[in-house]
Amino acid sequence: MDYKPEFLYLTTIGRQSGEPRQIEIWYVAYADCFYLCAEHREQTQWVRNIQQHSGVTFWVLGQMYQGQGRVLDRTVEPELTATVTRRFDEKYQWSDGLLVELCPLSA
Repeated sequence: MDYKPEFLYLTTIGRQSGEPRQIEIWYVAYADCFYLCAEHREQTQWVRNIQQHSGVTFWVLGQMYQGQGRVLDRTVEPELTATVTRRFDEKYQWSDGLLVELCPLSA
């Protein structure tokens, strides 16, 4: 795989197949975690995979990580979601989607 530094490469476990599924996606970094924005919200396959199995691997900025993924809840974490939304708007001029957090596991 030819990894490009401007993207994050997320590998989830398929809900039905149990096989690894990889995507290339835009991201923003904040407070030791990385954030993704799913345009099709809960219908997005990789989001559904994370909701079933939160363990993920991802490559970003020249580093491979094992981590946990989760969907952000705007009503429970309004400050975090506002900050991440602002970062997406600044970097990509777009943030209209479901926000997902990826945090590396501690070594």
